[in-house]
Amino acid sequence: MRWVYWFGWSLFGSAYRSLFGLKVVGREHLVTEGAVLIAANHESFLDPPLIGTLYHDEMFYLARKTLMKGALLKWIYLAWNSIPVDQDRPDMTSLKAIIKLLSSGKRVLIFPEGERSLTGDLGVAQPGVGLIAVKTNAVIQPIRIRGAREALPRGSARVRFSQISLHIGPPIRLTAEELETAKGKHGYQHIADRIMDAVKAL
Repeated sequence: MRWVYWFGWSLFGSAYRSLFGLKVVGREHLVTEGAVLIAANHESFLDPPLIGTLYHDEMFYLARKTLMKGALLKWIYLAWNSIPVDQDRPDMTSLKAIIKLLSSGKRVLIFPEGERSLTGDLGVAQPGVGLIAVKTNAVIQPIRIRGAREALPRGSARVRFSQISLHIGPPIRLTAEELETAKGKHGYQHIADRIMDAVKAL
């Protein structure tokens, strides 16, 4: 783990444990070796580093390009393995980057809903997560985040001290039949829905 990543990992880990009483349920299901596509619900800006604290080595995240304002912030986000996403002009660049990372054995976090929830309810998964799962055949790790919205809801800059918990589900491995039949937007959506259902069940 590079020092700059270790610094953020240590800082956030300590904060989540001391300020939010971080609780982890189902840690025995956590896949720590090889390529893993981590799929979680999205409640708050706290979510990406929150998931990162589960692992003792580096992983990759998605981050909006608009967050990388200025040279310093851009350097920090990239040093913490963020993959820039242009939400104003979406293209295949970020999807290709994720597929390349997973194909090389890396661990990547993705939020299937594509955005933070306003209400705390889980939304519909986007077909892109299904495409990534099929193209890479990576192990899929479903994780449910609870309490992060109460701690820092979307649209708010005020942090509240609410307990946060992570619920880790059994890994999903797509079958040979699923990999063969999941073609096009409809097929990718079917896989995305399966992944999101696993997150909802936690």
